[in-house]
Amino acid sequence: MSLPLSYSVRNVRIRLRRTALTIAVIALAVVASAVFLALISSLQRTLVSTGSPENLVVLRKGSDNDGSSMLTLEAYQAIRFFDGIARDAAGQPLASPEMVVQPTVWTTRGTRENVLARGVEPVALRVHDQVRIVAGRMFRPSSGEVVLGVGTVGRYEGARLGEEMPFGRRRWRVVGIMEAAGSSFESEVWVDVRELANDANRPFPFSGVRLRVAPGADREALIRRIEDDPRYALEAKPETDYYADQAKSSRSLYVLLVVLAAPVGIAAGLGAANTMFAAVQARTVEIGTLRALGFSRGTILRAFLLESFGVAMVGFVVGALGTVALAAVIGAALGGIGFTAATFTTNVVALRVGAGDLGAAFLFAAAIGIIGGLLPAWRAARLRPVEALRKA
Repeated sequence: MSLPLSYSVRNVRIRLRRTALTIAVIALAVVASAVFLALISSLQRTLVSTGSPENLVVLRKGSDNDGSSMLTLEAYQAIRFFDGIARDAAGQPLASPEMVVQPTVWTTRGTRENVLARGVEPVALRVHDQVRIVAGRMFRPSSGEVVLGVGTVGRYEGARLGEEMPFGRRRWRVVGIMEAAGSSFESEVWVDVRELANDANRPFPFSGVRLRVAPGADREALIRRIEDDPRYALEAKPETDYYADQAKSSRSLYVLLVVLAAPVGIAAGLGAANTMFAAVQARTVEIGTLRALGFSRGTILRAFLLESFGVAMVGFVVGALGTVALAAVIGAALGGIGFTAATFTTNVVALRVGAGDLGAAFLFAAAIGIIGGLLPAWRAARLRPVEALRKA
């Protein structure tokens, strides 16, 4: 003899207040776990996913980042025609000469931050294939125009499409917004490399060069040729390795986030499971009555498990909607979470709740529903009917 599904549904409706409390506690556990997971994945995306494994970063030997490197025009003109560098349809090398400066800008909250301004040429969009213009257009050379990473939009004075953003010794007209799959390029401002060099009064026009390795070419051989050239003291490394080195100084932030997330997730899970446990435990007499009427232990276990799992799923849906809403509010209020990178510029982490974050929260809520419902129901079902009814 089995219990009908309507029995579980009716129990939920009768105990609406207790059920609502259980749903609220599970939803809070889902929000806490999903937000922390989203923070960790967003931070990891910004720190680790920047750059392409097909690109090489060429800097002056001994420099550990763009900001401390300088490269002559002659060196750039020489290495861009080395064998092993990819070319576009017109036969031009995919080599992007770049300059990096860190001007101080005012935020819209009245504080000051260092933003990473990258001087580039139009070829940069073909070398940095992560980056794409999502609003407006690419800047025109020598026109005082800039393109903003989406993480900087609205964060600084004048950092909106069509406005003028002051930094360096002039104001720059914003003509485009770019995205880069959540990587640190979204925290940068791109401008014409020669205009930036003139504005910063830099003696050399470039900090370094990004090269795209041709498909099938020997990358290590290209690196050796660049580094062994006696005319220039240069070193080259894969772009992903370069950004992984830059991220090392921020790993303490990543570790701190993981250390905070673990106890918060465990505490939220235990709290929600305890609430579910108490909700089922309070129905020991009801379980004894069902046993006295002839229902088997397995039937009672399945019915209570189905009920607790259904309540947990409703809690997950409420918590998932709350997580997405909270992420949207944080994004609108703060415009991303800023932290200082190794180059003393501000990286902006956009809190994005991914399918993987919600998937992990779903498994978390399902475990709460199963463990919180199974253990007390199993314990109550093992009681003899007389013993259970005596608890009334």
